[in-house]
Amino acid sequence: MTSATENELRTQPESWQQAIDLLPEVRDLLPTPGERVLIVGAGTSWFMAIAYAKLREAAGQGVTDAITPTEVSPARSYDRVIALSRSGTTTEIIDVLKNVSGTPSVLLTAVAEGPASEHSDAEIVLDFADETSVVQTRFATSALALLRASLGEDLRGAIADAGTVLGREIEPSWIEADQITFLGTGWTKGLADEAGLKMREASQSWTESYYAMEYRHGPIAIAQPGRITYQFGPAPEGLAAQTEQAGSAFVASDLDPLAQLVAVHLWAVRRAEAKGLDPDAPRHLTRAVHLG
Repeated sequence: MTSATENELRTQPESWQQAIDLLPEVRDLLPTPGERVLIVGAGTSWFMAIAYAKLREAAGQGVTDAITPTEVSPARSYDRVIALSRSGTTTEIIDVLKNVSGTPSVLLTAVAEGPASEHSDAEIVLDFADETSVVQTRFATSALALLRASLGEDLRGAIADAGTVLGREIEPSWIEADQITFLGTGWTKGLADEAGLKMREASQSWTESYYAMEYRHGPIAIAQPGRITYQFGPAPEGLAAQTEQAGSAFVASDLDPLAQLVAVHLWAVRRAEAKGLDPDAPRHLTRAVHLG
């Protein structure tokens, strides 16, 4: 029987397109060039925020800080705040929205009129991307697809690439690997962090994530046969050869990095199944974190 997680992750190409189609309706709620922007999220949402912040700054659209909610500094000021929360109930997100009252804010969520929406000036609801699974896949990537499109990116290639990876099965050696390290550069570091989190959540795997150029500054010491180093986006020159010399398989791709993340989603499910785990019921996790 196919897990709910797999059923949901397989809808990502369609969900991305729906998010992009929503852009004309919500564009005025999103940052304009030159604004100083804070985007907050917890867990998966934070890693999507990191990716967006790097992309926005690289596009020359203004200073963008991506910060996990408990670490937002009162010493910084912003022109706009984006809060990213699938459920709209995360305690730390609500606290941030309360504290930035007076700064224009928008909640990007899958559930309309949740507790966080009471403290934001507006909300963008991707209800078509909501999930029953605890492990986030399509909501997070659909939110990032919307944000990428708001920066002027054409995601038709990314959507096609996601369809391509979903038409493939995962290599048996990937499923059997005893350790996986994810690498990224710029915006893809957020994706690398998220890939590691997905693999830990769904399959209780030992995973790590680093900036690609930092991998040689110590972490490569764990590379050995039976382990995988997975690169999001282009790899720095010589890194693949050096990693393979250490015995670890090096995986890179010409696919859009967000499509690479979709491949990791399926990979995590297959590793969970191989271990006899239920990806729909990850250990110690709930759909949202509510603090007393």
